[in-house]
Amino acid sequence: MNAADRATTVRQILAVQALEMRKRFLGKRAIPVYLLALIPLLLFSARLVVVRIFHLSENDTIAHDRVVYAVLFRTLILRFVVYFGCVAVFVPLFRGDILDRSLHYYFLVPLKRGTLTLAKYFSGLSAALVLFNGVTLATWTLLYLTYGPRALFEQLAAGRGFMELGSYLLVTSLACVGYGAVFLAAGVFFRNPIVPAVAILGWEWLNALLPPVLKRISVIHYLESLCPVSVPPDSGIAILADPASPWVAIPGIVLLAAVLVILAARRVKRLEILYGVE
Repeated sequence: MNAADRATTVRQILAVQALEMRKRFLGKRAIPVYLLALIPLLLFSARLVVVRIFHLSENDTIAHDRVVYAVLFRTLILRFVVYFGCVAVFVPLFRGDILDRSLHYYFLVPLKRGTLTLAKYFSGLSAALVLFNGVTLATWTLLYLTYGPRALFEQLAAGRGFMELGSYLLVTSLACVGYGAVFLAAGVFFRNPIVPAVAILGWEWLNALLPPVLKRISVIHYLESLCPVSVPPDSGIAILADPASPWVAIPGIVLLAAVLVILAARRVKRLEILYGVE
């Protein structure tokens, strides 16, 4: 591909991404994503109000609340909000256009289907990064604001707070990268993507009970390995495994996403539009 072709491809990706971003943020399918994002925001906001009114923070410490946040981040934000949010954002990228009978408009323009797939993935990824990193940033900030603005400032001024927050944002971003590619592919390969979404959800939630070898083929294992605050096992039957190294976890998730996007692009190249059977 020469420089002119690369420039054309970039312009096409940006044009499609701009169009798709409006759908991701303003379309009717964005409503469930916003509702999911509101759940942890309302939870942490309510906690801050209650604690500040009744002065309940005197019974807790910041160290204790850091562990509580780590647990909620893994269970509520990662396994629920980000997971189902990625289902709602990435599955409709192609499946939604098929149901709306609008995908053929893309196929009628001089646009390579591989470029279209990449542009749609980037649009979904951009929306997911903005929304879910915003949730992570807001909830982490609300955690320390419970103890007052001074506690938040001290955490950030010490440098440890920036590293902790940066690690949580990195994990959230990688979750969007990995789960986004998984559900983009699910929307392309399956007529009913809810079935693989439920199956993958069960596998991810059972990760603590899986032997170490099987843990390595789940996305959540690599995400939790990058979390800055360790959490003790919540079950006596949980099977412990060594966390994945960042040098393995980060490239592993990115490589998985790349492979799935490539497979999805190849499937889109052979995709025939048969609205009547959808």
